Amino acid sequence: MAGVIRRYPGLKVLAKAAMLVAFVGLGTGISGAQPIVARTDQQQGDALPSSATKHVESMAAVTPGARPATSDVKPVRRAATTGPYYVDFRARTAATYGHAFVWYGKTSEKKVEVAGLAPAGDELPYLLGHIMFVPSETGATYGDLDEQYLTASYRVYLSEADAKKVFAYIKRQQESSPLWNAATTNCTAFIGRIATFMGLNAPFHLLKPEEYVNKLRELNGGRKTVQLESGRG
Repeated sequence: MAGVIRRYPGLKVLAKAAMLVAFVGLGTGISGAQPIVARTDQQQGDALPSSATKHVESMAAVTPGARPATSDVKPVRRAATTGPYYVDFRARTAATYGHAFVWYGKTSEKKVEVAGLAPAGDELPYLLGHIMFVPSETGATYGDLDEQYLTASYRVYLSEADAKKVFAYIKRQQESSPLWNAATTNCTAFIGRIATFMGLNAPFHLLKPEEYVNKLRELNGGRKTVQLESGRG
């Protein structure tokens, strides 16, 4: 290797530069890793013995740019404070003024349940539904699972006990198979009944779906959690 460097002097300069970069990178890696260890220790609270805490502090003292392990680091806010279950009031685009529906499920699962109220069939039932009551469907419709059509969303979280009651109520609303009418029993009225059961303030149902969902959030101050009244369900 030495013979190669003597033959090609330029390699000596490159070798020194590579060693310098590696040394700097190593120092940066150590200082960057230290706050991660500190955050982990802080999350454990007082679980660490004092000797371990002193060791971490001593490591931080000799590591350039490292923060103290026990002074500036704040505990991580746990996601569980929002509740493990949710109901998401949503609105999407449609051929006319849009559609309102709900997603509901468990935050730790990708599976989503969909409930809404729409006229069953194609264009004719929809047109007739503006002057009379027509048969409806209460499951997912085209576009309900596609984020590109979403125009508004208001998600609230519930405990497991409350979620069981709310989800059962949604199922009952679906199983009742109400008739659809544009002026009375429409999609916004359907999700409004769910919101009211949950103890939320629901706006007047004759609003466009996007406006309805945004107004629902506004009337409830954007609250993120819901706790049912005792005896509800």
